[in-house]
Parts: sequence; structure tokens; C-alpha cells
Amino acid sequence: MRALIVEDEFLSRKVLKSFLMTLFEVEIVVNGREAIEAFRLAHSENQPYALILMDIMMPEVDGIEALRQIREMEAREGLTPRVKVIMTTALDDPQTVMKSFYDGEASAYIVKPVVKEKLYKELEKLNLLSK
Repeated sequence: MRALIVEDEFLSRKVLKSFLMTLFEVEIVVNGREAIEAFRLAHSENQPYALILMDIMMPEVDGIEALRQIREMEAREGLTPRVKVIMTTALDDPQTVMKSFYDGEASAYIVKPVVKEKLYKELEKLNLLSK
């Protein structure tokens, strides 16, 4: 299985990769624009991601907009199954959480700093990690 980490902060990228590297083939991009392109490229190579960990606040294209465009691409091109997306952010803001779920159709949401046990619990809920 493949996973994409979308994170503009270096330390967060390193931590997330260390959590996922035993479970997934991990790729990393630093903003939403790169995430959209990586998602498109993965499908064109017939190697789609099973998981995207997407930071919300990033330069160029934020996580919510990137997720919206990814979901549009899935619908337009009939891509199935839909990629599971866990939004990550330092903001513990209910409005941001709701926007992530309703505008972008996120699969889950984790407030930073991401803790390995919390991430694995979410992966289990999304059927990406067996008990």
C-alpha cells in the first residue's frame, strides 16, 4: 500500500514518515499543489495511494482546497476506491474540522502533534491497519 504525506513542516514530515514507513510505501510532498499532482501521477501510473495525511494550513494550496480537488478528480474520472484522507492541523478549531469533513469529505481528523497511537487508531477505523 502507498501513502502520501502532505506537510510543509520538516519535523512533522519526519515524524509522520517514521510512523508510516513500516506499514506503507511513503511519499512526501510539501504543499497542496504538489499533493494534487502526486495524486494525479499515482493514478496515471496505476499505483494509487491508499492513504493521504494532509496538513490543512500550507502555502500555495491549503489542505482543504487540495482535498476538494482530489475528490473532484475521483468523481470526474471514476476513480475507486476513494483514497482515505486524514487531515492534520495544529488548529483545534471546530469550524476547521467541520469544513474538512463537509467541504473536502475527509475520512478523519487529527490535531497535532500527531501521536503514533492516535494515528494507528484512525488507521484501524479506516481498515488500513489490522488489529
